[in-house]
Amino acid sequence: MSRPLLQQCDEVLVIGCGLMGAGIAQVVAQAGFNVIVVDRTEEDLIRGKDQIEKALTKQGNVDQENIKKRITFTTRIIDGKNANLAIEAIPEKIDLKKELFVTLDKLLKPEAIIASNTSSLSISAMSSVTKRPEQVIGLHFFSPVPIMQLLEIVVSINTSKDVVESAKAFGEKLGKKTIIAKDYPGFIVNRVLVPMLNEAAFLVMEGNDPYEIDRGMMLGANHPIGPLKLTDMVGVDVVLYTLQSLYEGFDDSKYRPCPLLKRMVEAGHLGKKNGKGFYEYK
Repeated sequence: MSRPLLQQCDEVLVIGCGLMGAGIAQVVAQAGFNVIVVDRTEEDLIRGKDQIEKALTKQGNVDQENIKKRITFTTRIIDGKNANLAIEAIPEKIDLKKELFVTLDKLLKPEAIIASNTSSLSISAMSSVTKRPEQVIGLHFFSPVPIMQLLEIVVSINTSKDVVESAKAFGEKLGKKTIIAKDYPGFIVNRVLVPMLNEAAFLVMEGNDPYEIDRGMMLGANHPIGPLKLTDMVGVDVVLYTLQSLYEGFDDSKYRPCPLLKRMVEAGHLGKKNGKGFYEYK
């Protein structure tokens, strides 16, 4: 049985210090929680730490030093054994996530909650490898985490009601707006959004200019950013993996990934994070 989540200064474990993991660690620390951030190498941790420092500097009006003091960076997952909540933000591969959930289930105290930041994979499948399936939930943040208001709470067939309420309260403490999504591929936002990004990629493959596509959607549909610029921000690889999850999960051809996305990922054109996607970045 879980207890209400969480009190300020309780400990939160974040696994993964990439774009999403670092952003999650930042907003959790800003909300007054102590955060243990784990990644495989010191280099990964240094990149994540630099990202947090740059984001805090841009915000300007926050107590940067106290926020940074609440974040501990480590390559040892055992350092997070006392956490009340663990949030994984590792690559979107179900086998990797299941392996991690087995480790977390053994490591954490019985009342701790385990959450995934997955954008499309099955929370039920992750919960099935633990001895606490009712305490497993999806906490899907959106990039960039310190700026985007939404936290999508994904409820599996196993998740208990008190864990859902705890997750909602946690999101509110982070200053996020929450929605509740059922545990089907893509959940709510990506189920609607990613097929549009895929269709935009098909338009490029057919010879249309990315700039014209983006400009058309901004002017004609009142979108704040075009679908291809958004794909670059999210990561071409992340969009592709999400599409593959939708395609496999529903066995429906309407989710078939655009071949151009596959070629771009194979070529290393992953978007803004490495300098080249549908646009080039310096």
